[in-house]
Amino acid sequence: MAARKQDSPFTLLLIGLFKLVKGIALLIVAIGALRLVHKDVAAIIMHWIDYFRVDPDNRFIHRLIVHALGIHEKQLREISAGTFFYSGILLTEGIGLLMKKHWAEYFTVISTAVFIPLEIYEIYHRFTWVRVGVLLINVAIVWYLVERIRKR
Repeated sequence: MAARKQDSPFTLLLIGLFKLVKGIALLIVAIGALRLVHKDVAAIIMHWIDYFRVDPDNRFIHRLIVHALGIHEKQLREISAGTFFYSGILLTEGIGLLMKKHWAEYFTVISTAVFIPLEIYEIYHRFTWVRVGVLLINVAIVWYLVERIRKR
């Protein structure tokens, strides 16, 4: 019974679900970006601003509109392709961890650790508490899985 409990920790389940949710969210973003190809992105954003009755003079909304005016079809395709790729990695990690596959632990350690320097760079140049939180979660995931692999 103790061996079974050690074989299926709750933390591994949480990490797997976390990766799966992120993968599904990115898959939705990728599909959404692909659907915007050949469409007027700014007009679609203005439609949603009107629909939700958001103040278009709000500085965040204004920045979004200005940024959307500069997006081209090629950029949308590139965003979609990159997001599909990363979504595939996250879905592979999540499913592998939920199925308790050892290769998924190694894969998750490598793919998560690779982005930690980039996250630190982003925090250094554009500090937000959300980025710090994401960094801490990813460091904790890598640490936990490395310890788990080392003990095995």
